[in-house]
Amino acid sequence: MSKVSNEHQRRIAEHAEFVDAATPVARERLIATEGARVDVLLTIGSTGLTAEEIAAMPRLKLISALGAGYELIDMAAAQARGIPVTNGAGTNDVAVADHTMALLLAVVRDIPTLDRLTREGVWRTEISIKPGVSGKRLGILGLGTIGRHIARRAQAFDLAVGYHNRRRRDDTDFRYFDSTLALADWADFLVIATPGGAQTRHLVDAALLKALGPSGYLINIARGSVVDTRALAQALIDGSLAGAALDVYESEPAAPKDLLDCPNLVLTPHVAGWSPEAIDATITCFLSNVMRLIAGEPLKNLVSA
Repeated sequence: MSKVSNEHQRRIAEHAEFVDAATPVARERLIATEGARVDVLLTIGSTGLTAEEIAAMPRLKLISALGAGYELIDMAAAQARGIPVTNGAGTNDVAVADHTMALLLAVVRDIPTLDRLTREGVWRTEISIKPGVSGKRLGILGLGTIGRHIARRAQAFDLAVGYHNRRRRDDTDFRYFDSTLALADWADFLVIATPGGAQTRHLVDAALLKALGPSGYLINIARGSVVDTRALAQALIDGSLAGAALDVYESEPAAPKDLLDCPNLVLTPHVAGWSPEAIDATITCFLSNVMRLIAGEPLKNLVSA
């Protein structure tokens, strides 16, 4: 139930019969015709797996999310059946952190516009000067593994790093803020790296964007659901936010229509975690758990509701 390259299909097929169901039509067909034969299912967080689909696969022994997210997998249904759920956490952290810094630099320095103007023959004397990045303050909403990788890269740019989690971390000296509003009010750049799901839906709302302010920038590499799209569009249009760079958005895979005419916005199509190295690592992680399942050994990267 996730698009897998031919090479990775070949690797998986060395250990199990592989059935490709990457489209909604193929997914429905698979469950209707082959559901009773499925032992292991590979999906992604934004595709997920419903309780009804789980019920239609009586032999299902393992549900695995290709990446770190698993927000649309019905965890209650899986747990009720005793089906373990694993993810690919840790396999694409470096790629996501690299992409985050690329988005930050692109939106603050307005690289897409500069590229377009240069191609049109416009010289620098006719272009407004863009702010720098180094020496400013980077807030990270969700200091998990990916957030920590981002923080390390931010330090190389001489950025002060602050963060907000549900709880303060004891293993870091980064400045902790006990609320999202306090973090946004302090930060020049705010990176969203928190998990998706109902608990974080529209965590970034109009009030938080107002706190970030007219010189602030928002970067989201987490889940589109975390950001209120309409509030973001309004903030960009009325100038109460300096800019935003998004790898994820609520409407994906469709383009975020409410944002397309907004100024100083950089978009990429949910590719932050996609690199040959990262994809290979997550397939390796998945296959390792398949082999552990067959051997009756403890699984890695187990997740829970």
